[in-house]
Amino acid sequence: MAGAIGLKLADRLAVGSNADEARIDFSFLNPPMLPPSSTAAPDRSTWAKPWVQLKFVTFQPHIFPRMLGRVSSDARAGDLVAVHDRNGHYAGAGLFHPRAKIPVRVVCHSSEPVGEEYFEQALRQAVALRRDWFKLDEQSDAWRVVNSDGDGLSGLTVDRYGDVLFCDVASLGIFQRLPRLLPLFHELCGTKHTHLYVDHDFGSLEGIKPSLMKETTATAPAKVRIREHNVRYEVDFVEGHKTGFFCDQRDNRLRFSRLVKDARVLDLCCYTGGFGLAASVIGGAADVTGIDLDETAVAQARRNQNLNQVPPARLHWVHADAFAYARQMQQNGERWDAVVVDPPKFVLTRDGEGHWEGRRKYEDLNQLAISLVKPGGLLVTCSCSGLVSLEEFEAHVIKAAHRLNRRLQFIDRTGPGPDHPVQSNCLESRYLKVLWARVV
Repeated sequence: MAGAIGLKLADRLAVGSNADEARIDFSFLNPPMLPPSSTAAPDRSTWAKPWVQLKFVTFQPHIFPRMLGRVSSDARAGDLVAVHDRNGHYAGAGLFHPRAKIPVRVVCHSSEPVGEEYFEQALRQAVALRRDWFKLDEQSDAWRVVNSDGDGLSGLTVDRYGDVLFCDVASLGIFQRLPRLLPLFHELCGTKHTHLYVDHDFGSLEGIKPSLMKETTATAPAKVRIREHNVRYEVDFVEGHKTGFFCDQRDNRLRFSRLVKDARVLDLCCYTGGFGLAASVIGGAADVTGIDLDETAVAQARRNQNLNQVPPARLHWVHADAFAYARQMQQNGERWDAVVVDPPKFVLTRDGEGHWEGRRKYEDLNQLAISLVKPGGLLVTCSCSGLVSLEEFEAHVIKAAHRLNRRLQFIDRTGPGPDHPVQSNCLESRYLKVLWARVV
């Protein structure tokens, strides 16, 4: 069994004479040494079944059809298969589905055989990372439990909201194992209920039938209240986008709140009010205005405001298109001390007009936002488009500022919190990018 799955987190901590000397050993992420390439045909008769063989030597977890070579005749959709590279060397284990866009999701790269026990061990390691090392319970009762490939559980994303687990499943193999894993999830996280989400397109391709878990999810509440850094939020699993709340901005919301005391704040694309509420409740902002096109989200933001007993004079919400509202405020000569921009994903495809249209939206919205920042004020702008790199996003924001003949004094570049880890062999799973800048 590979070291990545056989050790508890505590075993990876080497503590010295004081707490400052604590360190974590990441050697378990190093791939096994590859034997030299051989031109001789491998003897597949000795391989444990079911198995797949790749056309390449790769440590990528997503094996697309063009990368897949031979497959044993007994391999079935959802099976945990032994993965061999093009030279016949054992490379790990993955979840197989011949009709999926990703036929093999490699969950573990290893030079030693990997079995079904892997999933329980990976789950325990994921929870320990959040609760034992990062101690996220002290900050919130809402955090990401499993971050798909980042935790070696490709096709599974799990968020915890109070006593509810929200499971986003994109793999038939994971779906088949979920009934067995859920009791352990609840035991480790201290939760009781399960919400299951399966994207319609992914679910159709994978053959996932959520109705098979109807009994498991029947008792889950439609809404739940959570806390995050002394701010209370209501999460609506039915009406909200995806999970109904975005845990990935937790640390950024807190940081933003610490920079806006007595400030006038504009929250463009506010959704259910995360940044605006943090600015008002924690940061003591003098006046906060939140804008969003989603009327349901704005209504939820107002309920969240009531939960935190923030008076309307300090915090108010506007149901409007962020682009149109910003243009109107620009014409009105309005300016704010701090502007935060957190729009939905604009770039949904790699190619074509849709790709460039999304990039233009980032430039246009940021140009409008920058025009509304007072000289010397704060701009915090975000992108959740995984197909746009941090450097590319930064270039779009810079172009937007320079079109206004203004300059940005960059303070920092951040992303999601530590409950959204990224494996070194799957850097493309990084998606959230946040730029912090003083507008001059």
